[in-house]
Amino acid sequence: MSQQTYTRRLEAAQAVLKERGIDRLLLGPSADLTYLTGIHAHVSERMNLLVLPAEGDPAMVVPGLEAPLIHDGSGLVSLHTWSDADNPAQLAAGLIGDAATIAVGNKTWAAFLLRLQGLVKASWQEGDAVLRDLRMCKDAEEIAALDEAGRLTDEAWMLFVKSGAISGMTEIQALKKLLAISEEVGLTTPNGIIGSGPNSASPHHGGNDRVISDGDAMVFDWGGTIDGYYSDVTRSAHVGMPGEEYRKVYDIVNDANQATFDVVKPGVELQELDRAARGLITEAGYGEYFVHRVGHGLGLEIHEEPYLVEGNTMPMQVGMVFSDEPGIYIPDRFGVRIEDAVVCEEHGARRMNTSTHELFILE
Repeated sequence: MSQQTYTRRLEAAQAVLKERGIDRLLLGPSADLTYLTGIHAHVSERMNLLVLPAEGDPAMVVPGLEAPLIHDGSGLVSLHTWSDADNPAQLAAGLIGDAATIAVGNKTWAAFLLRLQGLVKASWQEGDAVLRDLRMCKDAEEIAALDEAGRLTDEAWMLFVKSGAISGMTEIQALKKLLAISEEVGLTTPNGIIGSGPNSASPHHGGNDRVISDGDAMVFDWGGTIDGYYSDVTRSAHVGMPGEEYRKVYDIVNDANQATFDVVKPGVELQELDRAARGLITEAGYGEYFVHRVGHGLGLEIHEEPYLVEGNTMPMQVGMVFSDEPGIYIPDRFGVRIEDAVVCEEHGARRMNTSTHELFILE
């Protein structure tokens, strides 16, 4: 991202602070910090803390030994270093100064917050809401990065399914193969989860030494980053010819994915996306096996706002990027999930993943 982008984001955050009567925003190492400044700070027992005033320039408390690693994309953040013999909370309190209301990023360690509260008398509140609206609606630079991450993830999948047999591999070996291909095509920090056979019925099964064999249902959920922005894709497949019920469930999940996609347009309540998928799956007789929300926001974090879940009446907005991932998980038997990243545009939805939903029969 350009220096102008970070400067604009800091100014936008300060406008939100003024509008809401918040004097300071404090952020530790987090996606919020990276979003505002481009800084990737180290998470440890040593305090790293951005102090953003409603008016004026931001400052950051940084361990002296880590200062050379701080690369401020905005060019506006002044660094205030401390040594291991110093009290960083005291340094931060001096930078905070007189403040009646302080918002603190939700990723800030509780120990740091408690120390600051002992030094600064103010009204404290959660800080995620300050940046939520800014981060939820992606700009053109962000969408370009997410598009490229999605494209490369699609490319990796097609190369993987054509790369040879996985029967006889362990789950971990098959996942490593997919992630290695993902890295080869250009994704940074590829990561994922995998489930085979009965393990595919556990939505977040991370993979283990179970050997994949003929007759196994497979769920692959993986992605990587471009410029820090994540792809997140799930494809289900089968080793050997599947039975009638598996094919039926696969088609239901695929239809639910499309039903969710069809609902997307500006102004629609976010819960309506979950309702579209859940209603279809429930009507087909598998409602009890759809055990999670239909999607989540995607950006600098794999899971971020907005969350597509019952009760979320927030209206869909242009620039929101999120997963569309209905699933059916029958305990001790098999699971199916199909996930794409989707962006809300002026006239409706656009998939950022275009790899086929065809059921692949693997060897």
